[in-house]
Amino acid sequence: MPTLRRAKEFVDERFTGKDVTIAFLDSGFFPHEDLTTPRNRILAYQNMNVTNGEVASLFQPDVASWHGMMTSVVAAGNGFLANGFYRGIAPQANVVLVKLARTGRITEQNIQDGLEWILENRTKFNIKIVNISAGGDFEQSYLHDSLSQLVEECVAKGLTIVCAVGNAGHLPTHPVFPPASAPSAISVGGLDDQNSINRSKRGMYRSSYGPTLDGFQKPEIIAPSIWVPAPILPNTPTAQQAALLETLDKAEDTELYALIIANPNIEPDLDAALDRNVITKHYKFVDGTSFAAPIVSSVIAQMLEANPGLTPQQIKRILISTAERLPHYEVDRQGWGVVDPRRAVNAAVSFVR
Repeated sequence: MPTLRRAKEFVDERFTGKDVTIAFLDSGFFPHEDLTTPRNRILAYQNMNVTNGEVASLFQPDVASWHGMMTSVVAAGNGFLANGFYRGIAPQANVVLVKLARTGRITEQNIQDGLEWILENRTKFNIKIVNISAGGDFEQSYLHDSLSQLVEECVAKGLTIVCAVGNAGHLPTHPVFPPASAPSAISVGGLDDQNSINRSKRGMYRSSYGPTLDGFQKPEIIAPSIWVPAPILPNTPTAQQAALLETLDKAEDTELYALIIANPNIEPDLDAALDRNVITKHYKFVDGTSFAAPIVSSVIAQMLEANPGLTPQQIKRILISTAERLPHYEVDRQGWGVVDPRRAVNAAVSFVR
């Protein structure tokens, strides 16, 4: 599926998201080389925790940095550290990064503050798409929820809002929180494709689903939510373990004893690295609808490169009309089905108002 090398056949490689800007609202970020090399495509960084939006925190990895780094690279990374192998669908898109909170849980007010900043600065940075891989505090009717009302305002002013629907499909209530519950948001649920291009192996991820309190179908579409390659945050224990694992993999048998002696804690380190789904010293597999949403955002970037005049409403209609429903799964869980990047982009190219 999209962003995964195993499914390049599903992606229209004529387009790369060039000159399209995606804004990301998340807990924190890091300027990963897949976004900054050979050309820095980070147009702006805003830290909502300080008055002047200082930039220094972007270069200081902390426990909140990994999530936003991963979501932005899944969408717009060029795979620089993998010779292009783990690139996203929109590897030439520009990005704007908005840090919502210091650590811990992101509140609905945090999301609203960040979205207001995006709305105010959309023209300055030519923002067309907003990716929100975070959820609000509890289920609410959009008629009485200020965050949902703000989503509606953003869409009315030309911003396409893409939201992760959440990972609570295993709960009896499988709730969908704002902003994903807003009517005009494109809410993205989860596909489990078993890391295979064989369509018969496709199944559902444990993503949240509606109907919402207002009776709206959510999610509208689904995208890969497991086995998604994403970058490892540098200078972290996971990065150190991944580097050691790669060294061992490349070493000759005669060198292994010396490496083991030099790393007395090698066994627990390796177990931890393997448990974290490490692929290489730079990348790992991740899961969650947090990573399905940026896949859809990157498809939209291709669509807008192909046809810059598309409105958010037209984009949403194209995505759902070109999606492919999974057999044997309830409509409530998958909406209109699995996003089909190639069909969506082709429809965007030929779309006439």
